[in-house]
Amino acid sequence: MYMKQLMMMLAFSGLTQLSFAQTDTTQKQNDTITVGNFVIIKKNRPEKVENDNSKDERVKININFNNNNRVKKLNNVSTNWFIFDLGFTNLIDNTDYTAAQGMGYLKTGRPVDGVVTQNSMALNSGKSSNANLWFFMQKLNVSKHVLNLKYGLGLEMYNFRYDRSLSYRNTPMPYAFNDSISFSKNKLYVGYLTVPFMININPYPTKKHAFSMSFGVSAGYLVGSHNKQISAERGKQKYYGDMMLQPWRFAAIGEIGLGPVRLYGSYSLNNLHKESTGLKQTPYAVGLRFSNW
Repeated sequence: MYMKQLMMMLAFSGLTQLSFAQTDTTQKQNDTITVGNFVIIKKNRPEKVENDNSKDERVKININFNNNNRVKKLNNVSTNWFIFDLGFTNLIDNTDYTAAQGMGYLKTGRPVDGVVTQNSMALNSGKSSNANLWFFMQKLNVSKHVLNLKYGLGLEMYNFRYDRSLSYRNTPMPYAFNDSISFSKNKLYVGYLTVPFMININPYPTKKHAFSMSFGVSAGYLVGSHNKQISAERGKQKYYGDMMLQPWRFAAIGEIGLGPVRLYGSYSLNNLHKESTGLKQTPYAVGLRFSNW
């Protein structure tokens, strides 16, 4: 009888151990913790090997550097500091010089110098330049960062380089005339403190150098002008004054960005000189813009 009870106890113990063994071999639970780009996976080993001194639990760390699925957060207002433009400028001249010569601004010097004509005011296109320094520009989100308002403040600087001996003087009254000598350098500098206001369209707002375009208007106030001349006879001279230039400049402006290259353009909506001069000259400029956006 004792032998029968012993056999039953041994059989029950064997079934119990078999049951636990099946449970242990089928249990596979992993604990996963994600912290930023780090994925920590804690794996439980299926069974413990006898005489194995290694730990039962292993920890695996995966590092994921793929951020393609992340959405870049864009600010509703972004600022770009100190933007620089470099380009060329020229004039569209619609002046009636016969009428303008009778208005007193265009003076006739000695008979050999002749009267001021359209040829007298012809520019050297390759040396007439436009350089702008924008202290800042801001972009304001209007709709999903695709449609934005763009505005800023800067200094526009125009250098109108003349091929002929045209000269400007500001005393006793402002006037222009053909000088009696030749100049190795002869330019009219005009500077404006300008506020641009544009509508910006950016179809790919999360990409830094994608295609974009802007168009709008600008208003500039005359802050400086002078006629700089260099000649063998007189050396280097500068004649300062407003030269009967318009105190305000209004312009249509635009910008196109394609990759890291940005092109800009501006076209004046009013004449360079005051109406009393009789001159009808409209400046324009095109060039490269060095900007982050």
